[in-house]
Amino acid sequence: MSNIHAPAAPETPPPHAMWPQALVGAGVLLTGAAMAFGAVGISSQAGYSGVGPNFLPWLVAVVLMLCGGWILWEVRTGGFRQIEEAGGEKGYWAGFIWVSAGLLLNASLITLLGFVLSCTLCYLLAVQGLRRAAGQASANNPVTWMWDIVTGLLISAPVYWMFTKFLAINLPGLTGTGWI
Repeated sequence: MSNIHAPAAPETPPPHAMWPQALVGAGVLLTGAAMAFGAVGISSQAGYSGVGPNFLPWLVAVVLMLCGGWILWEVRTGGFRQIEEAGGEKGYWAGFIWVSAGLLLNASLITLLGFVLSCTLCYLLAVQGLRRAAGQASANNPVTWMWDIVTGLLISAPVYWMFTKFLAINLPGLTGTGWI
């Protein structure tokens, strides 16, 4: 006879612990439904290679609704049994502020600076916030800042070019040439 025992099944959390999970699932499901509602108003006229401007919003809406439904199904069948207890370390608010500043500045400056530069600024600030949250000493190094700027440009410029040239979606540019 073997003394090997099967691992114990994870405990089902108490019902009061599953309400937050249910709220998250409902929120994700409703977000997907709201995106689908908004996607109805977007033209479906096909652009490059048969893909219209409403394709991505519909794709995101469907994926969000599937994820929300899955979360609600998990809650209904016992919740997330492997989830860690709340507590532990507190959030790093300075990092949150860096990332939030990047997003807000991107949204407010995109028409002034253009897509490429405003997204590069967003990337720079978000990465700085994440570096500081991770405790990286290099966050204050000017060389790190330069690499983050270059990386942001290398990400945002091809995205801008692909949206404007391949998909024929107008994004705000810094110049009238359509390249920046």
